Amino acid sequence: MKLLEDKIRKDGKIGAGNVLKVDSFLNHQIDVGFLCELGKEFHRRFGDLGVNKILTIEASGIGIACITAQFFGCPVVFAKKTKTNNIYSDVYTGKVDSYTHGITYDIVVSKQFLNKGDRVLVIDDFLAKGSALKGLLKLIEDAGAEVVGAGIVIEKAYQEGGSLIRGMGVRVESLARISAMSVENGVEFIEEV
Repeated sequence: MKLLEDKIRKDGKIGAGNVLKVDSFLNHQIDVGFLCELGKEFHRRFGDLGVNKILTIEASGIGIACITAQFFGCPVVFAKKTKTNNIYSDVYTGKVDSYTHGITYDIVVSKQFLNKGDRVLVIDDFLAKGSALKGLLKLIEDAGAEVVGAGIVIEKAYQEGGSLIRGMGVRVESLARISAMSVENGVEFIEEV
């Protein structure tokens, strides 16, 4: 999606450890009008698949998932990284390794909100190694729901996550696919076909 690629080139920053910071528009400060365009694009790509739930993981995926859900007319469910007192004890659980934070999270979703027969679209901000997406897919499987696909804002295609998840038979649609990035050379994208 050229609009997203241009925004990354203009406002994205490459930080230590080859981390792409898009916190000025996507996951700290949110450019709502811009995210609206991304939500429309996810709906264009997945709108004919009968999606009745969108699933994401806290915290960075929540903003884009909520805006996307407006176009599908469905609720957003987000996996929590910590079980709190206000979540029911009957939950689906999974594990997610966080590259950014260097820890493993136990993620939970109340069984009240993810059900057999649901047609679930996963929405997330990044796909790199695929751990978060694998964890979310496990929750969907445990619920007896059906994953219709995964909508990713930015995929680091030079890492294994995209190939891993696609190899599991999941339809992954990434709005921007990065082929390489460095402080010296900036961000390079895989051209859309």
